[in-house]
Amino acid sequence: MTDRRDPHTDLHSERGALRGEHPGRARDPVVKVRDLAWLEFRKPDLDRAERFALAFGFTTLLRTADELHLRGTDPGAPCVLVRRGPRSRFVGPAFLAADQQDVLRLAEATGRAIAPLPESLGGVTVDLADPNGARVRVVSDTLVHPGLPEQRPLTINAGHGAARTNAAQRPPREPARVRRLGHVVLQTTRYLETLNWYLEHLGLIVSDFLYFPGQRDRGPVMSFVRCDRGRTPADHHTLALALGPADRYVHSAYQVADLDALAAGGEYLRERGYRRSWGIGRHIQGSQIFDYWRDPDGFLVEHFSDGDLFDHTLEPGWAPMTASGLAQWGPPATRDFLGVSPGRDALRELRAMLGALREDNEFDLHRLRGLLKVATS
Repeated sequence: MTDRRDPHTDLHSERGALRGEHPGRARDPVVKVRDLAWLEFRKPDLDRAERFALAFGFTTLLRTADELHLRGTDPGAPCVLVRRGPRSRFVGPAFLAADQQDVLRLAEATGRAIAPLPESLGGVTVDLADPNGARVRVVSDTLVHPGLPEQRPLTINAGHGAARTNAAQRPPREPARVRRLGHVVLQTTRYLETLNWYLEHLGLIVSDFLYFPGQRDRGPVMSFVRCDRGRTPADHHTLALALGPADRYVHSAYQVADLDALAAGGEYLRERGYRRSWGIGRHIQGSQIFDYWRDPDGFLVEHFSDGDLFDHTLEPGWAPMTASGLAQWGPPATRDFLGVSPGRDALRELRAMLGALREDNEFDLHRLRGLLKVATS
């Protein structure tokens, strides 16, 4: 008898694709980037930004009157670049190419020029624009800074194991030391066009698709996208894209040692007056243990640990998008995390919805109804 069980059941998403649905990868991408290199922001108060960054677990690599570079403990480039600006805003991501030939290939394919990066970063970049007009850098040959001392995971007595004897567990109340940048999540009014652009230009591949309940036939509205490193496993997602009423940054995530580092680091942040947005919990897509915080400029940032790693053989999973489906365990997703808290942000989101409905994009009335259902599901 034929086994009709869906191979995605109990794997990473509830189902695989149906015939004719998006394949989750491009046939012949221009290049295949290796990783997310860094994120760039503008902020008016670098002193305030640095205080939060140190409490969150970053290490300052460079600080001038107008620039702040933040790094993790892993060898490599800085995770976050902050430059002084009149208002807080997200500038865009930078992706790491395999080599300078890939940067050249992208430049030739897009009609862009290669430019040297500042001496503090080293290497070269080709600056592209995604369908939303956001700047996307693809870089190579950047400076590799040596690793810093890591925060070691605790030795755990799990099940009947006795890895630790004659010793107590006393994780220190200190910042959870950021190891590296994991991913960035972006919202777009042109979701499918933007997804295809990243797959075709950067060679990313989809790990999971989400669709609004009852609207699967209209296609996905969110995708978790990873780097294609062949048989070498990569993070479940380096980039996530979601359909919404405005083109904006949603959050970025930074890996820490383990649950204890994440939890003790959260207590350190809370005691200093910083605001937790949602957590602690464990996601479904990606499986990460998570904890979300708002920085003083309102940007959402995440500590994570124990995420999934996929190689290029795994096909995309498909699942409905629901607020309750964002986590396997943990507190319910907060109104702040979902972006529906009363106040200025909610008013701005309402204006964005009304504006998006008047424009030619993928966010129509059907999608608005689906999004509102997700927020209350």
